[in-house]
Amino acid sequence: MTHRVAIVGAGPSGFYAADGLLRGRPDLRIDIIDRLPTPFGLVRAGVAPDHQGTKAVVRQFDKLLDQPDLRFAGNLDIGRDLTWDELVAAYDAVVVATGMVIDRKLGIPGEDLPHVWGSWRFVAWLNGHPDFRYGPDLSAVKSVAVIGNGNVALDVARLLAKTPDEMAKSDIVPEAAAAIAAAPLADIQVIGRRGAEHASFTTNELAEMGRLARAVSVADASVRDAVAPAADPTPERLRKAKNIETLKGFAAHRPGEKPVTVHFRFHATPLAIRPGEIELSTGTIPADLVVTCIGYTGEAFPEADGVFAVGWARRGPSGTIPTNRADSHAVAKEVIAWLEDRDPKSGPDILPLAVDAEGWRRIDKAEVAAGAAQGRPRIKLVDRQALLDIAQGD
Repeated sequence: MTHRVAIVGAGPSGFYAADGLLRGRPDLRIDIIDRLPTPFGLVRAGVAPDHQGTKAVVRQFDKLLDQPDLRFAGNLDIGRDLTWDELVAAYDAVVVATGMVIDRKLGIPGEDLPHVWGSWRFVAWLNGHPDFRYGPDLSAVKSVAVIGNGNVALDVARLLAKTPDEMAKSDIVPEAAAAIAAAPLADIQVIGRRGAEHASFTTNELAEMGRLARAVSVADASVRDAVAPAADPTPERLRKAKNIETLKGFAAHRPGEKPVTVHFRFHATPLAIRPGEIELSTGTIPADLVVTCIGYTGEAFPEADGVFAVGWARRGPSGTIPTNRADSHAVAKEVIAWLEDRDPKSGPDILPLAVDAEGWRRIDKAEVAAGAAQGRPRIKLVDRQALLDIAQGD
């Protein structure tokens, strides 16, 4: 008999954990379980649809699905189809790779109004997540407030600002693309409560905001006095210095130079949201749509012997997709060490009928074929039943 490991969550951290486990113990039997019928988690549903280079990492993960002792079990929800206790009892080890997909709250009046969206929900809609099929009504949205100073805030602002031609090679769902193209957008405010020197944008993503066809990026006057903190480690200091130089370039632009203006507004703390406006510590500005990009929280999982967390479930919502590789490989070594002196469990296979790797490949083939007809990487299926029907060969 051999040891069996369940990995809950088929995103990057889960696949990297499987890779690390198989490198150290090729004899392991591994089940990667996901509540969706499709694998790849954040790469499929959370990475901006116009960043296809970032999404290409799934090719590595897809090869793992060919491993004979690795199973993909999609459309299985822990809590609905199986309990955590059942998993822990049946498997020799359980790896939790569920990420964090609950939008954090601002904690201010008005954030529960219908025109306020968390970034996870918003980007999941753009990416065709079956649980987020319907997005905000953009038909009368002229002004958008994007709260946050990280790359997710840039993603939201950029995706709203781009033209249909700029999005033509993306895998944004057609309904979302059409809604954005038809919106009467004029102003997008990217709002940070601290100064430009504290923004966590990466240099390439910020520079991309200066190359948009229909949008000009401007920055408030505070960026002219911003200085990268001398106490920061060298890589961070250099990143921030480059960002500040980019933002100083934006400060030389004027609103209205192009049809859409992206405003970078610093030292502005959100205080309250009302229909059509947001109150900041620096004044009140129009906002027909508010998208909060302030991080995520996750659901609880058991802290028990033989249960190991990886990725965001372990360290919180930080780092990039490649960050997960080293993190997950390190946890894989912990799992292997844990298994060394333990006899394999001999119970039955407890997994119910699920979407397997072949079912996923049918979905993948259908989506890619639909995309090829329009010159796109894929057209995602957004209806869960349609996904299941194709997975089953119906």
